[in-house]
Amino acid sequence: MTEAEEKPLRIEVSRVIAASPGEVFAVLRDPHGHVDIDASGMLMDATGDLVSAVGDRFTVHMDRRALGDLPWQDYDVEVVITVFVPDREIAWTIEGRLKPPLRHVYGYRLEPAGDEVTVTSYYDWSQLDPSWQSSSGSFPVVPESALKATLGILDRTVRRHRAAS
Repeated sequence: MTEAEEKPLRIEVSRVIAASPGEVFAVLRDPHGHVDIDASGMLMDATGDLVSAVGDRFTVHMDRRALGDLPWQDYDVEVVITVFVPDREIAWTIEGRLKPPLRHVYGYRLEPAGDEVTVTSYYDWSQLDPSWQSSSGSFPVVPESALKATLGILDRTVRRHRAAS
């Protein structure tokens, strides 16, 4: 088995958050919520409206210096919603400066459990465009530790939103 065959093509991490699915989903459907909870350090700002359906889009203003893997500084990507089930799941792919698009997917699944919700963050690059396969050694772009940290920041953000309302 080759090293590429041994590498996973999807990462999933979960965390229980003391909140309702609606409270968590409110952050995840908000373009600014994505920036607020990002642990990678790449998301600088966002423009666009709350998403409400598959196909909705918003722009995220990025800075790749946080990863230090490419000489990109300020650039924009479009987030394209691919799954939208209110209070249950949201996922998206990225379109931007790379052509053809990579077709990697980020998402969250919410599983309610009483007064809490289990939030699973996933990052899937199994549908990576074939033209990028030779460079797939650079995947995952965002490590598992960043997904875990993002869930912690999501927990904190939801608590702060609750306290502010």
